[in-house]
Amino acid sequence: MAQSRHASLKRDTAETKISLRLNLDGSGQSTVDTGIPFLDHMLTLVARHGLFDLELKAKGDLAVDYHHTVEDAGIVLGQAVKEAIGDKLGLRRYGFFIVPMDEALARVALDLSNRPVLVYRVEADNLMIRDFNLGLVKEFFQGFTNAVGANLHIALEYGEEPHHIAEAIFKAFAKTLDLATQIDPRSANTLPSTKGLLT
Repeated sequence: MAQSRHASLKRDTAETKISLRLNLDGSGQSTVDTGIPFLDHMLTLVARHGLFDLELKAKGDLAVDYHHTVEDAGIVLGQAVKEAIGDKLGLRRYGFFIVPMDEALARVALDLSNRPVLVYRVEADNLMIRDFNLGLVKEFFQGFTNAVGANLHIALEYGEEPHHIAEAIFKAFAKTLDLATQIDPRSANTLPSTKGLLT
């Protein structure tokens, strides 16, 4: 790789304190501690299946709610990806993946276009995974989308068990993000846009 594609960020607010290190060209190693075990599990999956090296430490106002920590983790990850991909020369830009997880099937498509749009179509009868509300998954991806600047489409084709639903979504996201952030050697010095810029 001609240039190192990594980022190191910190975000401190009255609600959360987050530090993150990301290497897009990693091997799937991760150390994640958000204080929310299920979110830790999902972000570990993202690193492993996207082959990203990820270190994330978060301390949030969990006594109030998980919402701020989940959303801010998505924001910081989006900021890190944006920084790591740099000028986007040679970037594949687009990614798409479908992942089954037992009875659940999730579809994710991504365009690193610098235009933040999230389309999230996930419906489930049971929203609780122990003390984690499946609805917070949307908040994570809304934060990511806004921060990275991307079109991100997430759809649950079908599924019943909420853990399986979330896991299918995060794994599909990991594979999609890996594809979109790869460098195409055929156009390594070219911006992936006929306009000459991504905006």
